[in-house]
Amino acid sequence: MAIPVRAAVLFLCLILAACSTAPRGRSAASSVKPEAERKEAPDFSLKDGDGRTVKLSDYRGKVVLLNFWATWCGPCKLEIPWFTEFETNLKDRGFAVLGVSMDEDGWDVVKPFVARLGVNYRMLLGTDMVAQQYGGVDALPTSFLIDREGKIASTHVGLVSRRDYENDIQALLTTQ
Repeated sequence: MAIPVRAAVLFLCLILAACSTAPRGRSAASSVKPEAERKEAPDFSLKDGDGRTVKLSDYRGKVVLLNFWATWCGPCKLEIPWFTEFETNLKDRGFAVLGVSMDEDGWDVVKPFVARLGVNYRMLLGTDMVAQQYGGVDALPTSFLIDREGKIASTHVGLVSRRDYENDIQALLTTQ
């Protein structure tokens, strides 16, 4: 195999694996936990692109997809169009997406990226403190599905299938 081909294959494998070191040996997709096993999602206050403070608790009563991501993360770029579509199709059913960018360069890189992709959901600038509250988010993308009572019902680390998200979201929208 020629060196450029090997390099391309290696690059593709790295992109598909995740942008950071995700824990290995377990499935990245998880099913919705039974209500009795869910833990309260840590509340936070973060700024959106307009400088307004957003708290997770403002979304109580909705099913929330909380997505930690970055502009440089290949798998994140694959998921964002799905999340935009979920927001469009499910917002009337009490669903919302919150994106939490972990980009060190802040809004200077996030705003043009979000505009270019036509993101229609609330985007926030994350902090290390918030990432630590959610278990030390050490792989991007990492997403949490939060039920209407504000409890973490499902966690997805790394790139998982669109179908995994759809199944978990539908389960939360129909059971609550």
